[in-house]
Amino acid sequence: MDDLRYTPAGIPLLSFVVRHVSEQIEAGMQRKVECEVFVKALGAIAETAKHLKIGQQVTLTGFLAKRSAKSTQLVMHLQHIERI
Repeated sequence: MDDLRYTPAGIPLLSFVVRHVSEQIEAGMQRKVECEVFVKALGAIAETAKHLKIGQQVTLTGFLAKRSAKSTQLVMHLQHIERI
């Protein structure tokens, strides 16, 4: 997890990576899914997210967007954290 930083407007910003592991059903067959998702948190949610610990299980809610105007890489913009 990166250190909490601030935008030029003074808004807290935190970037980190989440590892997802689950089993899903696809075409009637069970499939193990593993991936890493880049996450960006701004504002109060960044202040909350800075307390997450490595290995902690959470449910995250947000939306996906391109990392930048010229990038095709996706980043999840965090809107809600729930500790499991």
